[in-house]
Amino acid sequence: METSQNTEPMTVNKSHHPWAAAHKSAFMKACRREKTDYTPIWLMRQAGRYQASYRAIREKVSFLELCKNPQLAAQVTVQAVEDLQCDAAIIFADILLLLEPLGAGLEFAKGDGPIIHNPVRDTDDVKKLRSYSTASEIGYVMDAIKLTRNQLPEHIPLIGFSGAPFTLASYLLEGGASKNFEKTKVFMYKNQDAFFSLMTLLSDLIIEYLLAQAASGAQAVQLFDSWVGCLSQADYEQFVQPHMVAIVSAVQNGYKKNNHTGAHLPVIHFGTSTAHLLPNLALVKSDVIGLDWRLPLNKGWDIIGADFAVQGNLDPAVLFAPQAEIKKRAQLILDQAKHRNGHIFNLGHGILPGTPVENVKYLIEIVHEYSQN
Repeated sequence: METSQNTEPMTVNKSHHPWAAAHKSAFMKACRREKTDYTPIWLMRQAGRYQASYRAIREKVSFLELCKNPQLAAQVTVQAVEDLQCDAAIIFADILLLLEPLGAGLEFAKGDGPIIHNPVRDTDDVKKLRSYSTASEIGYVMDAIKLTRNQLPEHIPLIGFSGAPFTLASYLLEGGASKNFEKTKVFMYKNQDAFFSLMTLLSDLIIEYLLAQAASGAQAVQLFDSWVGCLSQADYEQFVQPHMVAIVSAVQNGYKKNNHTGAHLPVIHFGTSTAHLLPNLALVKSDVIGLDWRLPLNKGWDIIGADFAVQGNLDPAVLFAPQAEIKKRAQLILDQAKHRNGHIFNLGHGILPGTPVENVKYLIEIVHEYSQN
């Protein structure tokens, strides 16, 4: 198996508070909209198929097996940070892991993406779904977080994450990915009480899951609402926004209560094709709002206002371009964020398979160098 040269866990002196250095990192400062010496950068799917080391591991195990193996999940998480020299790690997992204990029949088919073998088709299917303990049913994610936190250098924050309820519900209703989300929308319109129950069930699981990740060592958490951009603003306000407000509030307040120190857990709220929803995303009151590439970063920031940090927003396809083009576009985004505290550089979505590794490393170098000037 092709892995990093040093496969032993990095030993870190943690005689003092283990997360003090991470708390002072550029990433965490940016989450709090504090001044930083440079713009921090991490990338969605920074551990993935574009890496030879990751592909070598996947030749030995399936995607789900990798997610469920804490040692391997920690290894690919840490290795991405070592290889890329980015400013934060994100735990290797998948947003759909929450659905498997519901009896959804989750499968990741080679070349076809996720498949839900037991989709929700009517109100009776919603009634059959039962809540569960995330600690017992998907505790392997928390174990991976603990291992990763111990292996990462102290100054590198670790991000936990979950799918947001609408995106998870859409997978359950569609049976997999979708272009138009017609099954989701028809169910939502025709069975509003059942849809509310489904969203509430998923929201409760997400709250428990994110708090468990934070308790295990994550310094920040991200909510992925990948498909919410398919909704109109009116539909978002009615069917999604109340649940998102409840999740973010419960996670932030629950973290403070559990830590007894008044410490704050930054919550990042990310969706794609959400330019029309940005005023609503601001009402959810996360700490950081992720922007995709469809709207200039400065315009998106103006819409949501100065009370939020912003994450984004380079088009992932740019990483296939010549490095001169990558530099030009990265600098444009950095210029749009100048004179504002709270910018975390990222892509507008995840790194695409086949992306040249050298271009990913180049982007990180450019962001670090240019933002210091």
